[in-house]
Amino acid sequence: MRNALLYILVIITGLLFIGRLFYLQVYDDSFKHQSESNAYKRMRVYPERGHIYDRNQQLLVANQPSYDLMVIPRKVKPFDTLQLCDLLTIDKEKLIKQLNKARRYSPRLPSPVVAQMSKIEYASLQEKIRKFKGFYIQKRSARDYQTSIGANVLGYIAEVTPQKVKNNPYYQSGDLYGKSGVEKSYEKILRGNKGVKYIQKDKFNRDIGSYKNGTLDTLPQNGKDITITIDAVLQQYGEELMVNKRGGIIAIEPSSGEILSLVSAPSYNPSLLVGRQRSKNFTKLYLDSIAKPLYDRGVQGEYPPGSPFKLLNALIGLEEGVIDESTRVTCRHGLHYGAKKPFGCHCNFGISNDLNKAIFASCNAYFGKTYLKILDKYPTATIGLKHWSDHAKSFGLGNYLDNDLSVGNKGRIPDDKYYNSWYGKNKVYSTFTISNSIGQGEVLTTPIQLANMTAAIANRGFYYTPHIVKNIKGDTLPKKFTTKRVTTISPEHFEPVIQGMYDVYEKNGGTGYYARVNGIEICGKTGTSEVYGKIDGVRTQLDDHSIFVAFAPKDNPKIAIAVFVEHGFWGSRWAAPMASLMIEKYLKGTISRKDLEVKMLNGSLENVYDSYISGEPFEINRKRPR
Repeated sequence: MRNALLYILVIITGLLFIGRLFYLQVYDDSFKHQSESNAYKRMRVYPERGHIYDRNQQLLVANQPSYDLMVIPRKVKPFDTLQLCDLLTIDKEKLIKQLNKARRYSPRLPSPVVAQMSKIEYASLQEKIRKFKGFYIQKRSARDYQTSIGANVLGYIAEVTPQKVKNNPYYQSGDLYGKSGVEKSYEKILRGNKGVKYIQKDKFNRDIGSYKNGTLDTLPQNGKDITITIDAVLQQYGEELMVNKRGGIIAIEPSSGEILSLVSAPSYNPSLLVGRQRSKNFTKLYLDSIAKPLYDRGVQGEYPPGSPFKLLNALIGLEEGVIDESTRVTCRHGLHYGAKKPFGCHCNFGISNDLNKAIFASCNAYFGKTYLKILDKYPTATIGLKHWSDHAKSFGLGNYLDNDLSVGNKGRIPDDKYYNSWYGKNKVYSTFTISNSIGQGEVLTTPIQLANMTAAIANRGFYYTPHIVKNIKGDTLPKKFTTKRVTTISPEHFEPVIQGMYDVYEKNGGTGYYARVNGIEICGKTGTSEVYGKIDGVRTQLDDHSIFVAFAPKDNPKIAIAVFVEHGFWGSRWAAPMASLMIEKYLKGTISRKDLEVKMLNGSLENVYDSYISGEPFEINRKRPR
């Protein structure tokens, strides 16, 4: 019995060995691949990233050759670290840090040691790369900016983060991807798809040609070119106007929702974030917590909209039937209600304003009274607030607009739920929130939302989602950008409001009268919003923001615009003239009022901004300009 058991064990063991050998020789080719891997090098072939053009086919972003020194840690042999550091112009500590990072990522997969080397660095290293086992040079393209404008629009590309590599199998350590702007929004379209190339090696680890005649190679697929909606000439002009100022200028084509300009100031030259100095330059921009050049004020800045919001309250009042064109309100330097402090206004005492005059003279009393009527129309102010906020939100306010921009904030249109959390359910009265009537209080908007609101008014009650892409080669635009979005305001109510906006420019006494342009019918509205900040820990009222919204021409409008200048004081001081210059530049191509242009181009608010840092208020001319 024991002998039989022994024979059985021997037979079973023999069968297991035979089975394993059969599997390894017939089915499992891993050792074959491991052997072959010592005879070839697998290289990723990067595609050309898609080009970016402006709406007039001006090339904004192209590509230029770039070279990365890559390493496969397990293949590294002892080498002269000082010689390699000299060739790369880096210190030994940085080299060791990069090698350790590569080992942590993967001993078998390639990782970058130095990215985006120059042609000179590449040439000097190429001659001696064979001395450094495990290292090789990877060629790919880097961005080549053909313009110095639109950094916030175009965005930049950067090395992928470990988290990005972990979550997306397309990327490997050292890859570049769109980090902001159009580069981020349309990353999948612009990046293309990588290919693979196998290089045969000899026993000295030298490249000797294509492996297996290239039968295993795959070609990269280049990224698609994109045409964006920006007008480069208008964008550049807007950035020049905003030099030494902070804020944003957003222009939209009302008939399509295409963004014509998206200016954020201060800005920076996009070429700063290309090449080996990218990290150093980015750190400098990122740490600038005062000017914040990486912060897109046009879509991220949330500000009280000021008087342009009166247009919305006028439209809501007309729709709700609490006012009409002939409704009059007497202004006694403001609105007096109950025992409250008068709601201030700059109108002359005892003036009786109708809707048209209230708009072009910007009467606070008129719109305060209108707002109270809207809320008091309903059984409770809470119900009135819900109806009021629903109307306002139909213009795209209080949300992200569902656009294709890489960043943005949604602002705030307070509603019944918002105030219930403040005062308790059904305990709010209309007078508690009256500051909303003039775009102060709890209302916050971004400049792009104000531009979109203006486009909706220009269209007499509808808008298209603002977007930055005009055309993708070989693709169609997403349906959401071609779908008309209708407001809750009836079309017939827009004409009296638009006439009031027209008279802002055309009637003597209008807040934009001295910024009008001969030959162009502009409809606009100035704004001045109060702002507070902390100086030495004390809440202090700072100089007001200067705001202006407009569209032109009055009929069949081609451009809607919002200009926002931080601490520019009166809307008519900076924002209104700059808006008129932008409109004339776009519609005519030339500027007729050269004196105004020079004043705006050379004007600076740096002294005002510096005073907030020093804590010493800067005395500016507070007289309202005419």
